[in-house]
Amino acid sequence: MTRFLLLAAGALALGGCSAAGPRPSAASAPVNAGEDRPAPDTMRWLYGSGEAAAASIQTWRQIADHAIAVARRPGIPQSVPQGLPDAAGGIGTPSCETDDGGIKPLAAVFDVDETVLLNTGYEYWQALSGKPFDPAEWAQWSEQGAGIAQPVPGAVTGLRRLRDAGITVIFNTNRNTQNAAGTVAALEAAGAGPAVHLETLFLRGDDAMGGRKDGRRARIAQSYCVIAMAGDNLGDFADVFNADESAIAARRAMVARGTYAQLWGNGWFLMPNPVYGAWQEGTLDEVFPPDARWQPAASDIAQ
Repeated sequence: MTRFLLLAAGALALGGCSAAGPRPSAASAPVNAGEDRPAPDTMRWLYGSGEAAAASIQTWRQIADHAIAVARRPGIPQSVPQGLPDAAGGIGTPSCETDDGGIKPLAAVFDVDETVLLNTGYEYWQALSGKPFDPAEWAQWSEQGAGIAQPVPGAVTGLRRLRDAGITVIFNTNRNTQNAAGTVAALEAAGAGPAVHLETLFLRGDDAMGGRKDGRRARIAQSYCVIAMAGDNLGDFADVFNADESAIAARRAMVARGTYAQLWGNGWFLMPNPVYGAWQEGTLDEVFPPDARWQPAASDIAQ
């Protein structure tokens, strides 16, 4: 997961708010502070609404149904594309065959934050304080969030179904490698584990690519046949999508047309996240193309 600033709407909702006193940790934040303050709309939806829970459960059911169906097909399975460039300039599909002609173990690869775990505790602190993202505070949360971070609705059941079907669950997250122990603890406390660093858990810092995940995907593909991937950001599927996050129209068109469009729900599964992400770019001119704009005629507006 790549962390970004809160939506402008969230910032407006919290305008003028500031933290008082020493900065609390996830473990020491006052549980009743700010309870009457309106939460940002994006957080209300993702962390508080029944609609978000329903969407997440629906997606997790689709993930498990798809992966189990693929696992039951006869013959050599086909990996999903994993952001690994191929000769044609696409996002290549690694082979599921081993060097000796066998079949690699099947796996499903997941982002962690807002895909498997909800960072409700950390987002509460951001909403309460009105502060932008702070890497030091995020590191604290990554270490201390076990038992506070709850599973995304549907995740525990979905992961259990995958494991029961013999499909290895692998986590590929942009939490830092320094916070491996805290991430493992949070996953296990939420019922989403087990996770073993550098075996079934890969983190930012495990290679030299920083927040880009293609290198970690390549490493996973050496040992596993990946039949499903899920995340809340396009970079959870292929780095090419986030190569130019300011190219709003081109990025959307890349996702919605051609080969990539065929992958959604067919090996690639996107979890909803309106709170933060690479999508937080775009002026009115960039978001609304000229042929999709409308204004009422002045004569039609009631006086």
